Amino acid sequence: MTVMTGADMIERDSLFIDGGWRASAAGRMLDVHGAATGKVLGRVPDGTAADVDLAVAAARRAFPTWSGAPLEERLGLLARVETLMAERVEDLARLISSEVGTPIKVSRLVQVGLPIRVLATYRELLPTLPIEERIGDSLVVREPIGVVAAITAWNYSLQQVVGKVGAALATGCTVVVKPSEVAPLSAFVFADLMAEAGFPPGVFNLLSGTAASVGEPLVAHPGVDMIHFTGSTAAGRRIGAAAAQTVKRVALELGGKSANIILDDADLAQAVKVGVANCFTNSGQTCTAWTRMLVPRDRLGEVEDLVMARLQGYRAGDPLEPSTNFGPLGSEAQQSRVREHIERALAEGARLLAGGTQPPPGAADGYFVAPTVFTDVRPDMGIAREEVFGPVLAIIPYGDEDEAVEIANASIYGLAGAVWSADPARAQRVARRLRTGQVDINGSWFNPLAPFGGYRQSGTGRELGVHGLLEFYELKSLQLGPSD
Repeated sequence: MTVMTGADMIERDSLFIDGGWRASAAGRMLDVHGAATGKVLGRVPDGTAADVDLAVAAARRAFPTWSGAPLEERLGLLARVETLMAERVEDLARLISSEVGTPIKVSRLVQVGLPIRVLATYRELLPTLPIEERIGDSLVVREPIGVVAAITAWNYSLQQVVGKVGAALATGCTVVVKPSEVAPLSAFVFADLMAEAGFPPGVFNLLSGTAASVGEPLVAHPGVDMIHFTGSTAAGRRIGAAAAQTVKRVALELGGKSANIILDDADLAQAVKVGVANCFTNSGQTCTAWTRMLVPRDRLGEVEDLVMARLQGYRAGDPLEPSTNFGPLGSEAQQSRVREHIERALAEGARLLAGGTQPPPGAADGYFVAPTVFTDVRPDMGIAREEVFGPVLAIIPYGDEDEAVEIANASIYGLAGAVWSADPARAQRVARRLRTGQVDINGSWFNPLAPFGGYRQSGTGRELGVHGLLEFYELKSLQLGPSD
């Protein structure tokens, strides 16, 4: 239930469990702050372990019927949600821009537009998915894994909920969702749409709260069959360890420190233009952001000039204003962490080309950090190794192609990256050498049909497309006996 307590205040006083809204067991509430103002934007319940028990029990009761429902029925309900989301694009975009700080144009296109497209891909792919396979005298079948706990981050709040929930429900699983307490309001609107679409009770459940109050009890719960998590690598390690106690399936989409390799024959202006835009999209709060720009050493000065020219086009301010193309960070805590990274880089001797710890002009309120660029960065500096998750770009010079690949791969992460070259075959050869889950070659659009995920400490498993859907199945072999 939504309670409006003022012109700019949204209070969601209930959790969505077993097909209806009910008060949390403890009655505690959490404040949600607007990223651009720092003021309280809304309030949501701080759930408890008792709420987790109720939601998991509801999901377990619903699973046998839902997993056995005809595929057409499941996909028809998801199509209804897709339609309802399309009717609410503007409302959802403005809400997410207020919560997260994403400029409104980007919110419409990415924060809301992308999850709508992702739902459509699930509906298109499921009927073609190979659910049964004959191998010798065995029939190998895929069956939905069961109850999925989806725990999401705040930077792309709606996409992460929809991407996980859509895939789980389409494949026949039931879900308990815990959105980030930093930006949970769009998840509550999504729950409204799920109820309006007519999903059976228990198939979808929504619990808000902190990691301690809801996240940890959900991960440890013996009635949960799978954890699907997006967040920091540190949190992913803790979740993996806790889930191992009950040997759950775990899919983790974690951090990144992606390298953008600009080879010596590349269109330098285009590569820098796209590279800067990628790094600073959503104020750098993107796990796949190309935060390391690797450039030929003898062209470092040219790159610096091109980067500075691109920065002149950034206008910080109210994310709801159409002219704004650079918003705040998602929270005060995130702002503090990014400033600490900048101060540490300065202490290590990194050369500051632009930005710093102060907010950009005209953005004194809210959680802003100016677009920041360090240049001539050494690969061993913290700013070249650690995920900042903010608007900070490290320009790293290299000598030859082999050194560029070596620098790019010298990371605990392996989520994304990019390669630029006038020779597409050369770019692809270099891309194949990178130890990372996805590589853009000479710039490209995000493809929701391709598997999304990373190597090493960027996570386990894949999201989106066929490979993302297959994460939600168990394999069973039916031994049919000798064919002769």
